[in-house]
Amino acid sequence: MKSDDVRDNVRRNYAKIARERGGSCCGSSSCCSGPKTARDTSAQLGYSREELDAVPDGANMGLGCGNPQAIAALQPGETVIDLGSGGGFDCFLAAQRVGPTGRVIGVDMTPDMIGKARQNADIGSYANVEFRLGEIEALPVADGIVDVIMSNCVINLSPEKPRVYREACRVLKTGGRLAISDVVALKPLPDDLKEDLALLSGCVAGAATVDELQRMLTEVGFTQIDIQVSEAGRAMIREWAPGRGIENYVASATITAVKGY
Repeated sequence: MKSDDVRDNVRRNYAKIARERGGSCCGSSSCCSGPKTARDTSAQLGYSREELDAVPDGANMGLGCGNPQAIAALQPGETVIDLGSGGGFDCFLAAQRVGPTGRVIGVDMTPDMIGKARQNADIGSYANVEFRLGEIEALPVADGIVDVIMSNCVINLSPEKPRVYREACRVLKTGGRLAISDVVALKPLPDDLKEDLALLSGCVAGAATVDELQRMLTEVGFTQIDIQVSEAGRAMIREWAPGRGIENYVASATITAVKGY
């Protein structure tokens, strides 16, 4: 499938989620099931009750596969970008950590998500957060101005992952860092899973292996790369496509790295 076809499919799927104001563990009702709410899913991923209570209603759409806040070590005054910011959940939490002297930029390619996030920002009166429409393969951000890049279960959706990491390296300051939660492939997926459109837009079929991620990050200039696969998320991933055995092929992971000097 061509890259633009994949993006269009993902964009349509997430626009539908934004309009319906809901979500699920992998962001696609066609490949997920179960009665969990967005709050249930986020609590399972390690967000605290205080974090879940701190954002406007509707900002947390339950679309993540981890908690990048836990590994970002955000500091007051830092500039942060969230790749695939959705309803703004992680942006609003980051805004509290970087404080009034910091800045948070959410980037999303789905106009419905951008509109939803901006509405949530108005409700919460976040003066240090903005949302920009754009693709993570071509970020609408100037060179070398960012301290931290976060992302939660989004980069796996990109059909051009090396471009995403090159862009991340471009906008980061020297010594800037990545704090990413994502889905990684444990072994090659069978063709029936790899070519399933619902799984492509549901954080599964496009996942890269740990070795592929390590190579991509190294090639564009990242150092101190650390990729930690979480076995604890296997039960959650099983729910994304019940009975299809995807938990044997993919897992959630945390990815940290530093832009080299």
